[in-house]
Amino acid sequence: MNEVKLTQFSHGGGCGCKIAPGVLKEILANSAARFAHPDLLVGTETSDDAAVYRLNESQAVVATTDFFMPIVDDPFDFGRIAATNALSDVYAMGGRPILALAIVGMPVDKLPVATIRSILAGGEAVCEQAGIPLAGGHSIDAPEPIYGLVALGVVHPDRVKRNDQARAGDVLILGKGLGVGILSAALKKGALTPAGYSEMLASTTQLNTPGGDLAGMSGVHGMTDVTGFGLLGHLLELCRGSRLGAEIEFAGLPLLPIAADLAREGFGPGAIERNWASYGQDVVLPADLPSWQQKLLCDPQTSGGLLVSCDAASAPAVLSLFAAQGFSRAAVIGRMVEGECKVKVL
Repeated sequence: MNEVKLTQFSHGGGCGCKIAPGVLKEILANSAARFAHPDLLVGTETSDDAAVYRLNESQAVVATTDFFMPIVDDPFDFGRIAATNALSDVYAMGGRPILALAIVGMPVDKLPVATIRSILAGGEAVCEQAGIPLAGGHSIDAPEPIYGLVALGVVHPDRVKRNDQARAGDVLILGKGLGVGILSAALKKGALTPAGYSEMLASTTQLNTPGGDLAGMSGVHGMTDVTGFGLLGHLLELCRGSRLGAEIEFAGLPLLPIAADLAREGFGPGAIERNWASYGQDVVLPADLPSWQQKLLCDPQTSGGLLVSCDAASAPAVLSLFAAQGFSRAAVIGRMVEGECKVKVL
């Protein structure tokens, strides 16, 4: 089982598999008008992280699904990463997970049964850590390994954290370090050290549990998580939804160890270029910004960190909450500003 390299079966990996934001926009451009239901609190209108449906005055259900192809070769680790990433969307809405279903597609003629079992065991381990049952799912025979979850959660209807409620003057806080896509590209080429792998695994399997607690903080106005479209892509969604601009300081961005070195050496997935081509026109970069820094800004993050927009007075409490739950790299990275829906990098 350990000799099987999962990444050799897939043309992409992790959240780098996502359809580029520009292409996705074209695909959805002619979608039929959606039925407006009074209890659907969050739908597809702002490309938010999950759907939210009000059940009653005190409960709403958060519903999402996420799956992808292997980002690592170890099957148990792949299962853990995919499950952690799927549950993140519930936390990003301010919810708490209650139930998950598995999504499984495997080339059963190429992978040993023990390998497939190990992938599922990784997902089960994360659900157990989150305190929820993995209560079933659906499987198909597929040409490339695919694994993920349907995740359900609950939140108070008045405490939903959306990506369209940021306010001018808000502080932006990022919960995890950037560089997952770059480290995974180095792994695929055999250039990632064991220490680098451990750092990547620790980040991608850390549940974004602060989201459920941030829901109760009135000073937290907007929230999302940073995944396949990179920091710039998901920050732009926050800007467009809230009809604001943003400014971030590259020097203040938290990075995974060696991510900067690997970016300088040229490592990075093809999704970086696809991401930039989709939204580069809405980003203002310094004329002298090194190309490796631009890579990190567009790098697809598999199971990335929460991106929080909160008032300045609440920032210390938000940072303390992250720190108390083991997010040592959480940091202030910028602010929301009046103006065009663009991101300016300082």
